[in-house]
Amino acid sequence: MLRPALRAVRRSHPARSSRFASSSSSGASNAQVEAAQKKAQEALASAQQTAGRVLDGAKKVAGPLGERVGSMLGSYRQPITYNLSVFREICKYIYRTEKLSPPSVATVRSAYETMWARAINRDFWSGAVRSGDIARIGVYAVEAYGIFKIGEILGRRSLVGYNVN
Repeated sequence: MLRPALRAVRRSHPARSSRFASSSSSGASNAQVEAAQKKAQEALASAQQTAGRVLDGAKKVAGPLGERVGSMLGSYRQPITYNLSVFREICKYIYRTEKLSPPSVATVRSAYETMWARAINRDFWSGAVRSGDIARIGVYAVEAYGIFKIGEILGRRSLVGYNVN
């Protein structure tokens, strides 16, 4: 998943031979490099353990299908779980650095109060018809209904009716 992007970065920044040359004051830098390598190895081991636990939990939740998918991955299991754990860590990093948070109850409440006030206001609807926004509102309504119906189908695990066996 991330490998093509890394290849592009490597192509754009070719490695310099002088970068890996040792200097006379390499004692401190070697200790820093070793510490960084040790930390990276610990992070990799932790990510692999977490990914293994997540895959095992997914197998339990998915039942026999999860077992079959896990065995079908074969030698791709480790790279896939590693890439998923890297993706998770990147998402967590972005979440923290951008200071993202779920909306407050007051924000959600005000949004729904605004929608309800517009829905019962006759002037809003007449203005929407005059300006042509009624077509856009209709498309949004059809999208919402379609998403609701798809959720129902997924919940029933059947296109029509419930499976009562």
